[in-house]
Amino acid sequence: MDTRDPHGLAEFWAKVLGGEIVADEPTWVTVRDDRGRRLSFQLSPEHEAPKFPDTHGSQQFHLDLEVDDVDEAERQVLALGATRVRDAQEDNTFRVFRDPAGHTFCLVYDVTPAG
Repeated sequence: MDTRDPHGLAEFWAKVLGGEIVADEPTWVTVRDDRGRRLSFQLSPEHEAPKFPDTHGSQQFHLDLEVDDVDEAERQVLALGATRVRDAQEDNTFRVFRDPAGHTFCLVYDVTPAG
């Protein structure tokens, strides 16, 4: 993910995902979760947060994080520095947030698996 602050954004996502920082350079930081999945954050001094919702623009990336208790998960991500996207068209299965660099992600809940 592009960001003006790779270390700060990596710390945010490590806490959200329950992971750890496994590589920490001035321009590149990587987080790994307990299953071995990785997210990397690279310095982009001119990074601008994507506009959302914006049908003409790019989200750059988007993660859906399934949670059991959406109210508790919301409290946790807000305490870590996320912000709620109030103008998103949500339903009763997800809530939209921005990470500290402005990338959007959703907390997904009450989802019945297909099949």
